[in-house]
Amino acid sequence: MRALVQRVTSASVAVDGQVVSRIGPGMLVLLGVKRGDTEVTAEKIASKLLKLRIFGDEDGQMNEPLGEREILCISQFTLYGDVRKGNLPSWIEAAGGEEAAPLYDLVCEKLGAKKGNFGADMKVELVNDGPVTLLLEA
Repeated sequence: MRALVQRVTSASVAVDGQVVSRIGPGMLVLLGVKRGDTEVTAEKIASKLLKLRIFGDEDGQMNEPLGEREILCISQFTLYGDVRKGNLPSWIEAAGGEEAAPLYDLVCEKLGAKKGNFGADMKVELVNDGPVTLLLEA
């Protein structure tokens, strides 16, 4: 499982021109599920995300966890796109919808995250809060 995490001042996701979720300050998580991932994998990455210390403390140092801030979590199978053998991505490592959807839902539940619509053509907007973008793997 991979998560691309961005610290944001705001983020939203729209489907068919309609905003389905929106957050204020917090984290935007793009979540990719790999073939063979399990509930244990999902719980591990959710725990790690909740403990990330990527927010400024009273001294302005990146040392605070999420706290009362919000999370928007978007399913993103393209995090497993492989272009090592040419220019056309291969999606062989990405889990199919039947395998990925319940694990995505579990991560969102553990995070208390707002969600996009799994498998939909989503338009994501964000206002990045500083140069904070991380890639996590579990």
